[in-house]
Amino acid sequence: MTPRGLQHHRHDTVGAGRAGRRLDALTALVAGALVVLAAVVGRAIERADGSLRVGWPPLYADWLPHTGPGTVAALVLAVAVVVGGPSVARALPWRPLVALTWAVSALWTFALALVDGRRGFAEPLESPYEYLVSVDRFADVGAALRGFTGHILLGQPDNWPTHVAGHPPGAVLTFVALDRLGLGGGAWAGTWCVVAGASAAAAVLVALRALGAARAARAAAPFLALFPGAVWVGASADGYFMGVAAWGLALLAVSASPGARAPRSAALAAGLLLGWTVYLSYGLVLIAIPAVAVLVCARTARPLPYALAGALVVAAAFTAAGFWWWEGYHLVVERYYQGVAAIRPYGYWVWANLATVVVTAGAASVAGVRRSLARLPGALRSRPHPADDPSGAPVAVLVAGALCAIAVADLSGMSKAETERIWLPFVLWLVPAAALLPHRDHRVWLALQAATALLVNHLLSTAW
Repeated sequence: MTPRGLQHHRHDTVGAGRAGRRLDALTALVAGALVVLAAVVGRAIERADGSLRVGWPPLYADWLPHTGPGTVAALVLAVAVVVGGPSVARALPWRPLVALTWAVSALWTFALALVDGRRGFAEPLESPYEYLVSVDRFADVGAALRGFTGHILLGQPDNWPTHVAGHPPGAVLTFVALDRLGLGGGAWAGTWCVVAGASAAAAVLVALRALGAARAARAAAPFLALFPGAVWVGASADGYFMGVAAWGLALLAVSASPGARAPRSAALAAGLLLGWTVYLSYGLVLIAIPAVAVLVCARTARPLPYALAGALVVAAAFTAAGFWWWEGYHLVVERYYQGVAAIRPYGYWVWANLATVVVTAGAASVAGVRRSLARLPGALRSRPHPADDPSGAPVAVLVAGALCAIAVADLSGMSKAETERIWLPFVLWLVPAAALLPHRDHRVWLALQAATALLVNHLLSTAW
């Protein structure tokens, strides 16, 4: 290339970089405008007829500016990750990085939950609508499972509380098991949800590295640690669901990796976890879409028979115990429309739900999704890299899988409101998209991620 050509090439590269950064900022601004629009339109609808049944649309929350015991810790942790996170993630050996990301994610979630004191940590799971109030009804687990579907509908005697009725029995059985181990009550349940939920950050790193995106995993680690969705992971069973689903996908990625030491065992374990996920929440049957994305990334279906076998073991165990998933699902659909879902307008929530994704995933993730989608066609054509893919192809495919799951859930009409917690297992996989943003901008984007969580937690009283 001639000196003049080289000069033009450099100029074009700089121009493309500047254009990309402007598009990143524009994408974040448009996403923010969507949140504002959802809030303005939502409040107008709520004032007019009260049909949304949420206090601060599109979030299930109420306006309540406040501080609390976790405020200082959350601020200090946010500053530490924003300032030092990117450099530490690049320099730290792999295993300590995974452990540190899990630890920081847990501390971040605990701190945010404790902004509301006990009300933000233990009390949500002690609500009369939650799982803990039904633990005593499982003294005979076999009998409770055999009769589980007989108590789902509101008109049936001794119908289950809202969350027990709205989920397969795997969810409540988790808290029954904790109680049997001597870890009963809201504090232990909240701790379980936070620790399990925070582990999802580590699971995403493991999955990315197994799929040949170690560099992207390191870049994504600080963003995963400061996940804005941690506001709802704290003392929400959906945080626990997110952790189980994430490790199922991570093990599937490990089993599909060319260098896997025990690929069949890893695939079987992935199937067991993904099967358990489906028995934690009916909507998480859509985790099959990100699972397909994992296999597309690896360009292999080799783990599929073993993963399916693991999932079928879970299904067979519940069926043998007397709970039929499909029967429960159909009854839950009926119960869903016995409550506020019959009132909440689909025409609002089908787009306002996407505003909750913006809040939960954060501006950095949304800007990264734009870059990810731009790379998707090439990612689908490229071959997998066994070591480290500099193109970000695995990130693009995984993000596309998460988006597809969110789209199906949104269009189904079974996700009208409260998606800031319900969709956590899918939204989490949008966060690695932030790794595709220019490295020199990471601290700014991390600051925006932290600010989102801090503002939501301190200005609103979230219900979960």
